Amino acid sequence: MKIKGVSAKAILDSRKEKTILVSIKTNVGDFSASSPNGKSTGKYEAKIYHTNIEGDIKAIKQLSEYFSEEIIEKFEDLRRIDDIADRQIGANTLFAFESAALKALASEKKKKVWQLINSNAKKFPRLVGNCIGGGKHSSLIKKPDFQEFLLVPESKNVEQASEINKKAKKDVKEILLKEDSKFRGERNDEDAWAVSLAEKEVLDVLKKTKINIGVDIAASSFYKRKNYNYKNPLFKRNKDEQFEYVSNLIKNFSLGYVEDPFDENDFESFAKLLKRFPDRLIVGDDLTATNPKRLEKAIKMKSINAIIIKPNQIGSLIEMKETIELARKNNIKLVFSHRSGETEEAILADLAFGFQADFFKCGITGKEREAKIKRLIEIEKGLR
Repeated sequence: MKIKGVSAKAILDSRKEKTILVSIKTNVGDFSASSPNGKSTGKYEAKIYHTNIEGDIKAIKQLSEYFSEEIIEKFEDLRRIDDIADRQIGANTLFAFESAALKALASEKKKKVWQLINSNAKKFPRLVGNCIGGGKHSSLIKKPDFQEFLLVPESKNVEQASEINKKAKKDVKEILLKEDSKFRGERNDEDAWAVSLAEKEVLDVLKKTKINIGVDIAASSFYKRKNYNYKNPLFKRNKDEQFEYVSNLIKNFSLGYVEDPFDENDFESFAKLLKRFPDRLIVGDDLTATNPKRLEKAIKMKSINAIIIKPNQIGSLIEMKETIELARKNNIKLVFSHRSGETEEAILADLAFGFQADFFKCGITGKEREAKIKRLIEIEKGLR
């Protein structure tokens, strides 16, 4: 596949905030892809844009002639895009560019994108659905300090798991209408229910669904001056108190999935938690930032047994692949994840299936979330 030209423009994500869409002209037609935006971003996430979105659009225009006539024949050739871009564009733009290139290459080879990665892929990831939200993803004044409360159905059939989560979300709404006096059906920026309850109260609600429960604590978002500063209710927990609090939640609510329970630099507490609960998923996101170097440290410290993969968190799909391969070599589960500010771009599903992810973390409803789940179901039906 030969690239003949590349351009970029700003579009709006699901939060009505600007993100980027990159289009390429090739010998097999025109292709485009867009990138999501994250709100809860850690210190170690790659720069979203080199300067700003307009700066990246200008940079793409300036670099266009260097990409012209560039030939991409296989997934690994995306490294050529990395080399030419050479940090002159940010992670969002690089991800969108390389995604568009994969679409073009798949078209030329008359394949699906996932087949470029692994034509023998068979296993489908289990869905992790965001049902109730708090933290930075909620605009309510009073809200849970934890960012996401998740449902993880046992079913490995994607379509069935999606239906289970949708039904459970409706059931949860009815429970919330009875148990949260302020709840009127509000949704947060990931289309999860926005509530005023504290985390234990939320977990009590989700327990009634009889579905496996998980949490994304996003602890770095409320960690400051060596304390975890809870607002609902007001309470400060030091490192040891946070450890015991999370441990008690895991035991009392049978949590099978725990993401970012500590600050993004606290590899030791992650390791301590994993040692206490080796049979639960202790998941790194801000801790690892889809970055092979961060993951290397987490492996050395024995901090996690699962890692969030957000392609635009690192930008380069080649570096994303390096992170995935390192995780696989060390028996660390892969959790491909959406972002809070999403577009209807669905390539995440192809990447997750192609790289044989263990879990696919997305919303349960909302057109931008469902576009990805529908694509995963489409792949599933195509292989039946």
